[in-house]
Formats: sequence, C-alpha cells, structure tokens
Amino acid sequence: MNTTSPESAPAAPGRIVLLTTSHRVAPGLLSWPAWQALHAADRVLCADGAHPQLPYLREAGILVDEASPTAEELVEACAGGHTVVVVATGEGEPRLTDGLARLAGSGRVSMPDLELLPASYDLPGARLLDLIQVMDRIRAECPWSSQQTHKGLAKYGIEEAYELVEAIEEGDRDELREELGDVLLQVVFHARIAEEDPDAPFSIDDVAGGIVTKLIHRHPHVFGDETATTPEEVKEHWLRTKAIEKQRESVTDGIPLGQPGLALAAKLASRVRTAGLEVPLPTGEGIGYELLALAARAEADGVDPEAALRSAARAYRDAVRAAEGVGA
Repeated sequence: MNTTSPESAPAAPGRIVLLTTSHRVAPGLLSWPAWQALHAADRVLCADGAHPQLPYLREAGILVDEASPTAEELVEACAGGHTVVVVATGEGEPRLTDGLARLAGSGRVSMPDLELLPASYDLPGARLLDLIQVMDRIRAECPWSSQQTHKGLAKYGIEEAYELVEAIEEGDRDELREELGDVLLQVVFHARIAEEDPDAPFSIDDVAGGIVTKLIHRHPHVFGDETATTPEEVKEHWLRTKAIEKQRESVTDGIPLGQPGLALAAKLASRVRTAGLEVPLPTGEGIGYELLALAARAEADGVDPEAALRSAARAYRDAVRAAEGVGA
C-alpha cells in the first residue's frame, strides 16, 4: 500500500534548456522546436542584453529577463517543475554549464532535466562569412593591409598558388588545408579592395555570383538538357560554351603569356590539338625551341611538363642534399 500523500511527494526538478544560435544565420530565423520551447517556458533568461535575437523574441511576445544566474540559482528557479530557457551568448555559457556539471556530479542536488537545443545551424560554407568579417576589419584597421592594391598583392597570389601546388605534390594534407586557406585569402583580399574602387566597384558576392553563373552555363549536362557520360564529353561541352561566351578570334586568345614557359608551351599545344589545327612547331637554334618541342610532346602524351620537371628537380635536390650529407 502506497502511504505517500500528494503533499509529501518530492517536487518535480523541472527542466533547463540551453538555447544556442549561430551568428552566421539572420537573427529571428529559429527552428520550430526552439520557438516551441521559448513559448512554453516559465522563464527565458539571457545574460547579454544586446543579444541579436532578443528584439525578435520580444516581437514574438516572449518576455526575456536579462540575467546571469549561477548554476545553483538556475536549479532553484526550476524547482516545482518549471522550465527555464537560457538564450546562450556567443561564448556558449561555459561558466554556467561547468557549474551545472559540478552540481550534477556532487550527487547532493536533485537536478532538473538538461537539454541543449540548437535553434539555428551553420550551413556548409558559413565560416566564409567569418573570413569576410575578419578581412573587413583588417582592411580598415591594419596599417599594412589598408594600403595594399591589386598590383601590390599580385606577387603573393603567385607565391600562394605555387605553395598550394607543392602541398598537393607532396601529399601533405595539413599543408594542403593551410595553403588552400592562403589562396582563399587572396581572393577575399582582392574582392575587399575592389569594393573601394570609385569607378567599377564589386564585392565578394559579385565574384561568387559570377563563377556560379559560369559553372551552371558550362555544365549543361548537369543543369540543363545535355548529356555527358565521359570526361571527354564534359570537356567538349566546356570548350563549346566557353567559345560562345568569349567570342574569341584565335584559339590562343585568353592564354596568359606571363605563366612559366613550359606551362605556356603546353597550353598552346593543347589549344592547337583540341581545335584540330595542323600547325608545325617553329624551328630555330637554341634550347628554347628544344624545350618547346619537349613541352608539346609531353602535352600530347598527357603529361604536365611543369609537374614532370618539378618532380625531376626535387629528385635532383635530394641527390644534392645526400651528397652534402644533409637529411632530406
């Protein structure tokens, strides 16, 4: 027989909901479970009176108290079965969560149910917004960065591209990730400088929008009605749509003449071969013509002459270091 009366039953411990949001998502765009928890809560607390979500919560009729309770105070506020929602600040409330963990570990306190409820989520690519914000601040406040121009940064773009290639060829995953970031920085930096141009400004969104449009247009087999089942057919689509876009007079148009010589020779040979032209290689005296012939032969065989020469040069470097008695 149960002799416990309703009056003597222990009070329900209640519930604590830690509501987290992403600053990379527009304020007010919360998940439906988050809105349900907020409307059903007995109290909603936030330590940051300037939290970007607060105006939207109040507009929705939710009363938010600006308070920073201790773990003990929060547990007490839940006594009697109450639900308290804590809108987390950007730091995620580590002091509060650590305090709750200590209380739970002590075994001396009847703990409320604890729930971590993400109210908004980062989408893939969301950290790019952080990079843009950081670049904005650096451009405004750094004595060096604030003075840079497209021309002044050009050499860094070349250096970072070569370092990326080296990381790829070395197979170092950590270096690859870092060098990709350095290349990305060059893109964001140039786009930030471009915003300040008085005559023809553009932003990183314009850059991204342009490449999105180009990719969609040049992949009709993905976004349109064309079909492609082999890499060769994909390349054919790419070249055909690119020719329509550029309306070039020559297959050599658009080839940057400032690139390394072997790469330049291979690119010219590739364009000639792809266009089905019969253009004999020029003849002349000197190593340059011999290198041109080697680069054209490598391209025809599907070999990147620049990569092949770098590989051979690294082997030569290792041989030199070995002769010197220096470790690789």
